[in-house]
Amino acid sequence: MVRVASIEKDLCNPRKCQLECVRFCPINRIGKKAIEVPQDLGKAVIYEDVCVGCGICVKKCPFQAITVVNLPDELEKHVVHRYGPNAFKLYGLPIPHEGRVVGVIGRNGIGKTTALRILAGELVPNLGMVDSKPSWDEALRFFRGSELYNYFSKLVNKRIRVIHKIQHVDMIRTYIKGYVKEVLERIDERGILGELKKVLDAESLMDKKVPTLSGGELQKVAIIAALLRDADVYVFDEPASYLDVRERLRVSRAIRRYVPSRAYTIVVEHDLAIVDYIADLVSVVYGEPGVYGIYSKVYSVGSGVNHFLNGYLPAENMRIRSEPIVFNARPEQRVVELSHKQTYLTWTEMTKVLDGFTLKASQGEIRAGEVIGVVGPNGIGKTTFARLIVGEIEPEVGYVPFRGLRISYKPQYIKGEIFPWEYVGEALESVAKDGIASSEWFTEEVIRKFKLHKLKEKRIKELSGGELQKFSIAIALARDSELYVLDEPSAFLDVDERLAVAKAIRKIIEGRKTACLVIDHDLMLIDYISDRLIVFSGEPGVRGQSIGPVDVRKGMNMLLKELEVTFRRDVKTGRPRVNKPDSYLDRYLKSVGEYYYTKPAEDEREA
Repeated sequence: MVRVASIEKDLCNPRKCQLECVRFCPINRIGKKAIEVPQDLGKAVIYEDVCVGCGICVKKCPFQAITVVNLPDELEKHVVHRYGPNAFKLYGLPIPHEGRVVGVIGRNGIGKTTALRILAGELVPNLGMVDSKPSWDEALRFFRGSELYNYFSKLVNKRIRVIHKIQHVDMIRTYIKGYVKEVLERIDERGILGELKKVLDAESLMDKKVPTLSGGELQKVAIIAALLRDADVYVFDEPASYLDVRERLRVSRAIRRYVPSRAYTIVVEHDLAIVDYIADLVSVVYGEPGVYGIYSKVYSVGSGVNHFLNGYLPAENMRIRSEPIVFNARPEQRVVELSHKQTYLTWTEMTKVLDGFTLKASQGEIRAGEVIGVVGPNGIGKTTFARLIVGEIEPEVGYVPFRGLRISYKPQYIKGEIFPWEYVGEALESVAKDGIASSEWFTEEVIRKFKLHKLKEKRIKELSGGELQKFSIAIALARDSELYVLDEPSAFLDVDERLAVAKAIRKIIEGRKTACLVIDHDLMLIDYISDRLIVFSGEPGVRGQSIGPVDVRKGMNMLLKELEVTFRRDVKTGRPRVNKPDSYLDRYLKSVGEYYYTKPAEDEREA
C-alpha cells in the first residue's frame, strides 16, 4: 500500500494545538520521524515513507487539517503531478480525442483544473517529484506508449495550438480593458464574430466596457473569444457557471457547432444535463478533495454519467459513492398524494414594479411536505417573487397571508456580513440548539459532506464563494422553519454537493412535513427535487410573469418548448437526458408536442 498524506495549510496551526499530532505519533516515540513541524514551514509535515497510517494524528488534530489514506501500490505508476510535500496528488489525466468532445465530471478540489492546465501546456507535470524542476522531456518519457504520448508530443513541439477558457471568468475584468466589440474584433481569427453574436444573443454587450460586465456576460464573452480563435485544442472550464438555463443551452450548441470538426475539445462542467448535451465521451475523476484525484478511463457520455450516479466504475472496479442516485420517473404520483395534505401558504395574483421591471405572479399555494421548483431565465422575476413570498418586499397588487409562518430564506447573493456570528463553529453550535442540526444525520449528510466541520475556526466573512454558499445552505436548512426558500443553492457547488443539498432538502421537508421553494438553473437538480413547478417567462429585465404551481411534466414542457429542446428519461437511472439537436427522438417529441418525456426511452441509439 502507498500512503498519501495531506495537510491543509490554511487549517494547520501548530501554535494553537501544542503539536498534539507530533506528541502522540507512535513512530515518533520510538525515535523515528513520521511527523514534525519544521520551523521554516510553520505547518506539520508527514513523511509518507515512514508513516504507518495508524490515523492517530488525524484524530488528534483539533483543526481536522490532516488526512492520511492508503492507496494500491500500482497507482504510483500513474502519478502525474503533486504540488508539494503533503499536498494534492493527481493520478492520470483525461484523454483527448480528435473530433470529439470529452466531458470531465467530479467534485471540486479533485484535480479537474489542474488536469486542464497540464493538457493546455500551462503546467509542466512533475510526476510527483516535488524536489526537482519538472521538464517536458521527462513527461514525454513517462507518457510513452500511452494514448497521451502523441497529444503531448504535438503540444511540446508546438504542432498544436491550445485555447483555454478559464474557470474564474471574473479575473478577466482585471486584465482586459476597453469595449467588448473592440476586444473581440481584434481576436476574430475565423471571421465568425457576427454569427456568434446572434447565436449567443450578445449584441447588447458589444458597446459595454469589459470591466463593467456581470458574471454571466463575462462568461459569454470568454466563450465567444475562445471560439473566435483558430486552434487545434479547445478547453472549456465550467462554461455554464453564471448562466441561466437558456444561456447554458445556447453556449452548449455554440461549442458543438463552432469548434472545428477535427479539433480536440475538453469540457469540465458540474451541470450533468449540460455534460450530457455537449459531450460525446466522459471521464470521471474521483478521490478525496484536496488530497488526491484519479481519472477514470473514457466512457461514452451516457454510460459515464450513469456510472457516476450509480457510484461504481466498472472498468476500474471502483466504488465512488456509497449509494446510487436514482431519479423518480413518475413525479405525478407524489403530487396526487400531496393534494390531500395541509396547505401551508397561499398567495393571490400579485404585481410588483421594481427598478423599471414589472412582475405579474399568478395565484398559488404550497402544501406540507412539498418542494416546488422555480425555473426560468435570468432577469425574469424569480428572485423578486421569492422576496415577495418571504415578506421582504410588498406587492402593489395582491398579498401573501403569512399567519405567523416561520420562514428560512437563503438569498441568491450572500455576504458574510449578514450573519450575526463571527466564526463558522460559533454559528453551527448556535443553530444546533434548534434540533435538526444537532442530529447525527444532519452532521453526516450536511455538515461533513459540505466539509463545514473543517471550517469551524474560520471567520465567516473570510469564506470563499463556494464555502459561503455551503455554509448559508446549511444554516438555512438547520433552522426550525415551516417554509424554506432557497435561491440558486447549486451555485459554486460540485455535482456531489448539489445532490447532497437535494437529498437534505427532501429529507427535511418530508420528515418534518414542512415546505420548500427552490429557485435554480440546474434542470437535473430541479427534476430530482421538485413535486411541482412555477415557470417564469417574459422579457428579461423588462417584464416577467409566472404560471403555476403546475405539475412537473406540464411545467417542464412549457419551459423546454420555449427553449426548443427535448428531454428523455434514461432507462437505467431515470435521470432526464437532453436529446441531441435534430436526433430522431428530438424530432419525434417536437412533432407530438412532448418536450419532457417522462417514460424511459427503450431505444436511445439516435437520441
